[in-house]
Parts: sequence; C-alpha cells; structure tokens
Amino acid sequence: MSDSIVIKNKIQNFNKKIEISGDKSISIRWVLLSSLVKGVSTAKNLLKSEDVMAAINAIKKLGIKVNIHKNICKITGRGINGYKYKKNIIINAQNSGTLGRLILGLLINTPYPIKLIGDKSLSKRDFKRITDPLSKFGAKFVLKNKKNLPLTIHGSKNLKPITYKENRGSAQCKSSVIFAGMRTEGQTKIKAKKSRNHTELLVKYLNLPITVKLNKSYDYIKINKIHKVKKLNYNIPSDISSSAFFIVLTTLLNDSRLIIKNVNINPSRTGIITILKKMGANIKFKNKKNYKGEQIADILIKSPKSLKGINCPTKLNSSAIDEFLVIFLVAAKAKGISYFKNLKELNEKESPRLEWAEKILKKIGVKTLATNDSIKIYGNPKLKINKKIIIKNYLKDHRIFMASVIAALSFGGNWQIHDKSSIKTSFKDFLKILHKLKNVK
Repeated sequence: MSDSIVIKNKIQNFNKKIEISGDKSISIRWVLLSSLVKGVSTAKNLLKSEDVMAAINAIKKLGIKVNIHKNICKITGRGINGYKYKKNIIINAQNSGTLGRLILGLLINTPYPIKLIGDKSLSKRDFKRITDPLSKFGAKFVLKNKKNLPLTIHGSKNLKPITYKENRGSAQCKSSVIFAGMRTEGQTKIKAKKSRNHTELLVKYLNLPITVKLNKSYDYIKINKIHKVKKLNYNIPSDISSSAFFIVLTTLLNDSRLIIKNVNINPSRTGIITILKKMGANIKFKNKKNYKGEQIADILIKSPKSLKGINCPTKLNSSAIDEFLVIFLVAAKAKGISYFKNLKELNEKESPRLEWAEKILKKIGVKTLATNDSIKIYGNPKLKINKKIIIKNYLKDHRIFMASVIAALSFGGNWQIHDKSSIKTSFKDFLKILHKLKNVK
C-alpha cells in the first residue's frame, strides 16, 4: 500500500461542525503525572497517537499498570516513589520531544542507568538543552555527540535544588525541571521565558507545592519536593494545534463556515488565533468555560472578505510555534508582505521547519526572502497552482505533511505528498476528518 497521497482538486466550500482529537500536550502530561499517583486515574478522550502511546509504554516499563478501553484510559500508579527501576531499561520516545525531555525529569533519581532512544528525527534534536540543567541537580548523562540521542541517565540519591533560567521559551525544558524539582529536597527556582503552561496548571490543580508569578516576558516558578499526588481524572479537550489545519483551510476558502467543538484555548497556545485575526481572519470563541485551570471553547471560523500581510510581533512566537507552517500559507494569500522573525526555534523541531516552509512556498510560486531565523512572504491574493508538486524527504514530520495537504486543498495543483503515515505521530484522524469536508484519497 502506498504511503503517499495524491490531491488533484481544490476543496469546495463547506458549512460543517467537527470534533478534533484530544490535546497531545495535555495527554502526555496526564500520563506522566498519573504514573505518580497512588491509585487509579481516569482520562476520557486521551489522544491515542504514537507520541502518547510511547509515553504509556514508557511508564509501563517502570512498572505502572495501564488499561485502555475504547475512549477511556485508566492508569494505576504506585505513588510518588513507585517506579520499579530495573537494570537495562530502555525507553523509546519515538518522535516525541515532549516525552523524551519531560520523562528525564522524573527519572532524575533512578538507581540504575536508563537508556533513552528515539526515531531518526528525534535523534537529531538537541537534548543538551535539558541535560545541562538536570545535571545541576546531581544526575549524570552520557549523550551521543554530547548533544543527541541515544543518551543514558545516571540518577542521584543526593539531589540538590537548582536555580534555572530558561531563555528559549521551551515548555519541555521548563516542565522537565519542574518534574525534577518535585523529586528534590528544598526549593527549585525557575525563571522561564513565556511558553505553554499545561504543566503548571496541572500541578496547581493537584494542589502540589508550586507557585507561579507571572511577569511580562518571564514566569517565575518555585517548586518544592512532593510526597503525594492525588488522583487525576481528566476529560481531555481537543487540540488547538490539530485544529489549526482546519482553521487555516476555512480561512483560505471562499463561502465556508466551520465550528470546531470543545477546543483547548489556553492563552499560551492561541498565538495562531491572534496572528490570523490581525491578518483579517474571521474567528470567534463560543461557549467558553474553565476546566481544571484550562480554558475551553468552541471555535467558529468563517471565510474572510480579504487577508492582509503582517509584521508578526515576536512576543507571539512561542504561543504559535507549532502552527507557523500553516500561518505562512495564509501569508501566501494575503495582500502585501508578511514578516516573521526570531524563529530559529522552528529549525529545532521534528524537521528544519523554517527551511521547509521556504521550500514549500517556493514550490507553489510564492516569493520569499529567508534567513536562518526569519522569513518575508510576498503574498498573492489571486494565488492558484496549475502544476505538479511533490513533497518528500522531510524526516516524516507530521506537520509538514498536514500543511502540504492544506496547501493542496486551498490553492489547487496536482500534489503527491509522501509519508502519509507520519500523521500517526500526533493526529491519526486528520484525513478521516477531512473526508467529512471533502473526499481525499
């Protein structure tokens, strides 16, 4: 069976209501925190993607029982010190940077060396950014090329709290240090550049000893050692990063309307909404509510009358970092020049995404001017494609695949997009949901 998709026609207008899979960031964090509970925690709508299943397999290797039946996942934890550490444990994070970095914080006191591996893409990503601060707690790490996976963690019984400054806006690094601080006597202090805050909200909901002071550019976090975690029952909302593809598709079409139900609109994740609205997109939140610290809403999107370019404020980068590939597609059709800068972090993802964005835009005939951390996009409101385009060899980055599908359905052309199976990483129902809007083979 071919692992590529062929798209030869633009999608027609639609008026639909859809539901998106569970939030990946919350799903992984729920799995890890529930593994620390003494007793059973239950989740509904857990995302059953390869990344989340890798997290489940990881805690199973540490002696934690997991049961999944239909839409319900139950994790039976053994308490804060309940991991069964054995010799020669190997944890495979597969493609998940979130799992790979976060679980190291929980393994900070392992009495036996544990090896962490990943797939080809994850093995090229920088793990030194998290092993450096975790080493200050007292753990030791051996990394390939002093930077990459595979790595081996040697835990410590004599952990010491640290003071850590996180300058990249990496929620993964910040969360891993929070987890390590939870295992350490004394108070760990973090000054973190703004990034998604699901870990803090979950820890706060669990009434664990954490304080968070919000500032304009940085958050100041203090965490003390924890001794008990209460049961974490959770109805996981839909993922806004997955919703982004359908938000952009509707925005790029004429005479279309879409409602996406029950989406997590955490302000640290809604940069795409702010950016697109500045560009003229017609997006509204309906039925807003607060759920265990997270903000949830239905998202209503209507085709806009016109789109305009943007000089994107860099303060929005961290809250839109996973969505820039599709934001760039909107810029491609907007009137005027759009400028995005300070995006070096995009090239630290599953693939060098900023480089790939430029490649895709050039393939569809859009003029760009790019550096290693910025891109100017010269928009064309009349953009149409009448040629064959092939997308392949992109390290099986799921977001490259999905962004390419949205470009094909929005602008036309004859597309062959390889590595369809990459969507299993984060959003295996992507094509299934598109079927509800238009048949895609």
